[in-house]
This record gives sequence, C-alpha cells and structure tokens, in this order.
Amino acid sequence: MFVFTTYLYKRLLLGLSFLALVVLAPASLAKDSQLDEVLFHINNYYVEEVDRDKLDQHVLSSLLQELDPYSEFLDEQELKRLFDVTNGQYKGLGIEVEQRDKHIVVISALPNSPARAAGLQRGDVIVSINGTKVNNTTLEEVSALISSREDGQVHLAVARAGHSQRLDFQLTRQPIHIESVASELKANGMGYLRINSFNNHSFHDVARHITMMQNANGAILNGLLIDLRDNPGGTLDSAIAIADLFLSQGVIVSTRGRFVEANQRFEAKAGDIIQGAPMVVLINEGSASAAEIVAGALKDNDRATVVGTRSYGKGSVQSLIPLGDGRSALKLTTAKYYTPSGVSIEGTGIVPDVPILQPALSQSNKEVIISLAEGQSAHKNLTALLDKQLLKAQQLLEQ
Repeated sequence: MFVFTTYLYKRLLLGLSFLALVVLAPASLAKDSQLDEVLFHINNYYVEEVDRDKLDQHVLSSLLQELDPYSEFLDEQELKRLFDVTNGQYKGLGIEVEQRDKHIVVISALPNSPARAAGLQRGDVIVSINGTKVNNTTLEEVSALISSREDGQVHLAVARAGHSQRLDFQLTRQPIHIESVASELKANGMGYLRINSFNNHSFHDVARHITMMQNANGAILNGLLIDLRDNPGGTLDSAIAIADLFLSQGVIVSTRGRFVEANQRFEAKAGDIIQGAPMVVLINEGSASAAEIVAGALKDNDRATVVGTRSYGKGSVQSLIPLGDGRSALKLTTAKYYTPSGVSIEGTGIVPDVPILQPALSQSNKEVIISLAEGQSAHKNLTALLDKQLLKAQQLLEQ
C-alpha cells in the first residue's frame, strides 16, 4: 500500500484531479469481479466497519461516494496523474481552486505556472471556461472543461473584487514542476521557510533550504518561521520526515484504523537540524492534512509556537490499493491520525497558541498601499500592512 494524507477536499488544480477529486470511470466498473474485489478491500481495510448488506446493494461509484469524500476509484490515467503530482509535476494551468456555494474560487496560482504569469489572483471567481458558464458546476466538470481542448488552449472569464467588468485570460496548459518549498534568510539571522505542499521531494527540499540559509548565515539560524498557510497537505511520509528534522524526541503522529498495519506510532529520532533555535509555525483555515501533522507535532512537543487561525481539520489517511487488473487502484480511507497529545484533528483542526485573524483589505486599498511603498522598502511595508499574521509571527520569533 502507498499511504498518503489526501489533499484538502473540494480543492483542485485546474486541468488535473489533484489527489482529492477523481472522476470515476463507470465503464471500467461494470465487471462483477472488480466490484467484489473493491468490496473485499472496503470490508477489510476501511477505517470504520461498514454494513456488508449496505455495500452489496450499491454500485461502486455511489458506494465510494457514501463512504467519505476521500475514498475513490482511480483508473489508469488518474493513477498516473496522482503519481505525477506526488512527484511534484503535472500538466495544467497551475490554479488551485475550491468550491464555495455555487462559485469556483481561485485559492492560489502556483509559481512558474501559466496562471501566475497571466495574473490570476487569490479570490478571483471563475465565471466561464471556454465560453461555458461554470456557476453551480462541480469541480469534476470544471476539470473536464479545462482539459477538453487538445491544443491546450483555455479561456477563463473571471470576476474580481474592485472591477465592475469581468476579466478575460487566455492560457495554455503546460507541464509544471511544483515547487513545494521556498525560503529567505533575514538580516537578523532568522530563517523564513514556506512549504506549499508535501510531495515526495519536500523533505529533501526543506533540508536543502535550511542548509542553504545556515551556510549563508555562517552559523545555526537564530530562529525559524515555517509558513504552512493554505498548504493543503500531501504525503504522510514527507510530513513525518519534515517534523522529525526539528524534533530530537517525542511522538510525531499516530494513526489508528481497523487492520493491524493501520495502527502505527511515529517517533522522532535524535537530532535537530537547527539545534533548538526558536520556531514559530503559521497556519490558517487552509492548512490541512499533512500540514496539520507538522503543526500538531511541533506544537504538542513544545518545539514551536503556532500562530494564525484554526486549521482545516482533515485528519484521515488514505491508502492506495492496486486492483487485480494491474491498471487501476482504490484510494481508500484506512486510518485517522492523532497528534502527540492523542487528539484527533478530524473536523476540529489545530488550534493556534496565538490566534490572529488576517484583516481583509479592499483591492483599492491594496493598490494605494503598493503605490505608497514603491521606491521604499516595499516588501517590508507590505508585510506590515497586509500580512498581520506574518508580522506577529516575526515579532514572537525575535522576542
């Protein structure tokens, strides 16, 4: 079994079903033998016991939908896409979106992506795709619209706060390497580490960025701020390994399920890459899954102060179970994870030690602030005026 914490439900990277939302392929589910195989795995491995009679009276597509939002059937193409994403690459636009009521809302545009280059912004509401309105449309249908043209051309019409008319963007789907980690060494020897997601390369990227900052500093960092805001999660192994970089002892996370292998306890090994330097972790309502594992481990082990708002509360683990045809797999929720203090995060999230809301500014106010900051220390001014959470975290780190 390949085990990972799934990405935040109802989020999607346009042009790709991104670990949480996979379009079922009904034609490939017609064989009774495959249905029996899936029923066997559900009976033996699903995190909670399911009534067998209830399972037998459902076709597979509706059955998986009734289990939970994260359990899904993956055909050959979807399986390939999942592995591409966990390896940090995929072909698409690079827009992370979520469904809010009837609207498709942009959460972020990935660095080095067509979306970022075109100027898509957080909060943009997608009105239409290639001329088709997407109000009250599912994320699966949105993904299909994005991928519908063979030439990769995608026209997006977007509504943006502060603009009376819609904005039009012409983009082309491209191969994208997902940069999961970014860093910056501050003048006072403090490090800033931004983790955007957890894929198979994230652990090595974090270790590399920490080493680069410490080499540039000429010594161990004086402190480290880890920004996990809007990080939707990823692989369980990378979350455990990254938390272990900063812990010399103690439990990182435990998992509990119905079969023996689902019940595990992961403990830190000796060694702290920054040798006990103070740490602050930033989270918000968009921090989920693997991001919550890291935040919870560092908080419960008194290794870091957690700042921001309560995290999303996605506390289940999915296992990838290959099916007998050799081309498809079942992604099944097999366990729930618990913080070192024994608390399940499912539905509750991580509560910050220092709660602080991020004030919302109108687009016009942002433009005024940017204008005032030009020719000065723009980054510093904008940090102070636009990102209260980051400013508070930096202040705590310097105390």
